[in-house]
Amino acid sequence: MAGPRKLNPPFRADHVGSFLRPDRLKEARKKAGVGQSVFETQAYTSPEAEAELKAVEDDCIREVVKMQEDVGLQSITDGEFRRNSWAYDFIGMIEGIELKPQEGGAFQAAFGHGAKSPIAHAVGKVKRRPGGLHLPDFKFLKTVTDRTIKITMPTPTLLYVRGGRAAVDEKVYPDIEEYFEDITGVYREEIADLAAEGCTYVQIDNTDVAFLCDPKFQEISRALGWEPTEQLEIQGKLVNAAICDKPAGMTVSMHMCRGNGAGNWMAEGGYESIAEKMFSVFDVDAFFMEYDTSRAGGFEPLKFAPKDRLTVLGLMTTKTPENDDKETLKRRIDEASKYVPLENLALSPQCGFASVAEGNPITFDDQRRKLELIVEVANEVWG
Repeated sequence: MAGPRKLNPPFRADHVGSFLRPDRLKEARKKAGVGQSVFETQAYTSPEAEAELKAVEDDCIREVVKMQEDVGLQSITDGEFRRNSWAYDFIGMIEGIELKPQEGGAFQAAFGHGAKSPIAHAVGKVKRRPGGLHLPDFKFLKTVTDRTIKITMPTPTLLYVRGGRAAVDEKVYPDIEEYFEDITGVYREEIADLAAEGCTYVQIDNTDVAFLCDPKFQEISRALGWEPTEQLEIQGKLVNAAICDKPAGMTVSMHMCRGNGAGNWMAEGGYESIAEKMFSVFDVDAFFMEYDTSRAGGFEPLKFAPKDRLTVLGLMTTKTPENDDKETLKRRIDEASKYVPLENLALSPQCGFASVAEGNPITFDDQRRKLELIVEVANEVWG
């Protein structure tokens, strides 16, 4: 069992992007007044505190970059160390968007685990913040690594499909298509500036896709006025419009999972009901697919995967310390290759290690061991 080595992203051994935050980083954020929760007041206590936090962030990012390089990863992120959340820092920086807690309702009830999911509300004309959103993060990373930098950003679907039309002020946007153009325009501008700075790898994180594998989220979609396949079409429209101007030398992947907050998950169900539509409506270069537990079902839906794109198997959990052994991981890759040619497959964890600043209930040693095992297995499978 062997396939060709990859020299461009996604790599045979890849990852989703977020890493456990060191205690000193958490403490520095709290001291600076930006805390760990999207629902806390996020305002620096003083310019001095802001500068002190940036220095700690810079140091911690250098360390996590070195860790990624040391274990043999070719794609490098900043661990999302400047964020509280994988998604809501980015969304909260967009002008015209206000994040509000979802109180009650079917969508909130579906989350369980005491979780509260912010809903993006359009309260004014949507614009990209001057200076960019994650553009400054990329500029710093260029100074600390010569490997391929991956910038992760949340899906534009978060700006619409969870709140629906009710979360878009009709006085501001009487025509929903104008809203779609503005939110996807934010992404196009960000991606264009990233490309101008030399970025060649962007990952769109889209939990909304995998949630539709779950019957309870399918019902929520219907309550918002869309059949699940219709919602997938809306999602595809938004994601595709966000990335349509990417340069030829840039890879855009899409990661999907069923929730990953402090080790919790929100949805369950295999890809059978959405796979054919999902693979056809998203114009991305690669799909990062959660496959670490039976909650994600079997590999059969991969038969719909496009033959000209990569499927990255998220076989290793980030939620708990244990791992499948090497032979089990290799056996599962072999099983998946019955539906997707081996040369179109790669390996990664199922999600990030800290989608929110709190992080998953694992140790830094667990995190490193998992990455080392992924690199080892990928080297044995693909050379």
